[in-house]
Amino acid sequence: MTVQSLRARLSWSDVETLTRSDSDDARAEAARKICSRINTIRLSDEERIQAEQILRLLARDATELVRRALAATLRNSPKLPRDVALKLAYDVETVALPILERSPMLSDKDLAEIIGAGDNARQVAIAGRPAISAPLSRFIATKAGREAVLRVVENHGAELDEAGLGTAISRFPGDADIAGTMTKRPTLPIGIAEKLIHLVSGAAFDHLVNNHELPPQLAIELATGARERATLDLAAQAGLAGDMQRFVQQLALNERLTPSLVIRAALMGHMRFLESALSELAGVPHRKTWLMVHDAGPLGLRAIFERSGLPTRLFPAIRTAVSVYHATEAESGEGDRDSFRRKMIERALTQFQALPREDADYLLDRLDAIEILRDRPRKVA
Repeated sequence: MTVQSLRARLSWSDVETLTRSDSDDARAEAARKICSRINTIRLSDEERIQAEQILRLLARDATELVRRALAATLRNSPKLPRDVALKLAYDVETVALPILERSPMLSDKDLAEIIGAGDNARQVAIAGRPAISAPLSRFIATKAGREAVLRVVENHGAELDEAGLGTAISRFPGDADIAGTMTKRPTLPIGIAEKLIHLVSGAAFDHLVNNHELPPQLAIELATGARERATLDLAAQAGLAGDMQRFVQQLALNERLTPSLVIRAALMGHMRFLESALSELAGVPHRKTWLMVHDAGPLGLRAIFERSGLPTRLFPAIRTAVSVYHATEAESGEGDRDSFRRKMIERALTQFQALPREDADYLLDRLDAIEILRDRPRKVA
């Protein structure tokens, strides 16, 4: 296919406007239409080569508005040739930033070189890309300015490993915005969570201890008031613990694996914690404990409970908690943890009138917290 036939597919009027009009606005609009058609129509190999030639001409156009139209229209497109994407990335900011923020045609190496050049606006644009690999995120944390580091930390599409997060903390140790934003990430390595405990306060501190797993010993110290400003719900931490057996062992070593904690966690639906607690207290391997709790019927659960040494009065609550857990899990599924916990607590409060007052008050407080979260307006994407 000839250039003329491709131009015919792209619309002669737009090509004519682009090449002959004296109006920058008109030429930019024509460039936008041409780029949009290139991006959407199906091209043969020959047509693709011709289209790329047109895009290279647009990238060299003396009119900034034309180059901006090219960058804005094809910023997400895999049809933008890499050499054109690179040329635009080094253009003036109004042309470069859309490409740096979105273009899939730039490699991590390309982006790292631009970050290393030190231009703040370009660094920030790259730090806000929808997806950023762990090596590039780490490079941003190491080399970019403070604004770009804050941007990559708040960007949940950026893979930030412990090394990258640790570098951001060490480079900006007194920056409350960076530390506080870090607590809002979906997941945090346990070592980073421990460092942040000493750097954040107020709402950021509360979010950290309520939403991220802490080292077992630190969780215990916070819960027992060993540090100022600290209140921590060990039953909630039980639901966050990655290494549950270690968490439970630490609780036992510090004499914090109390009957009250076990029953509270069970009634909140933290079944992994209940299994590990019974295993630790009874001295029975976890796999066998799991079978006795879930698969061996009421006699198996009673046997492991009696061996654990927990007060006899708690057995009805534990037995019903396991039953409610199975029923509620089937009803709510894994996708609705708040609904699951609410049902667990509601049923516990209605079925266990003989619960100790402090445990009943605790469950009521947790129910209130879940209701507040449920009723809070959700952001619309």
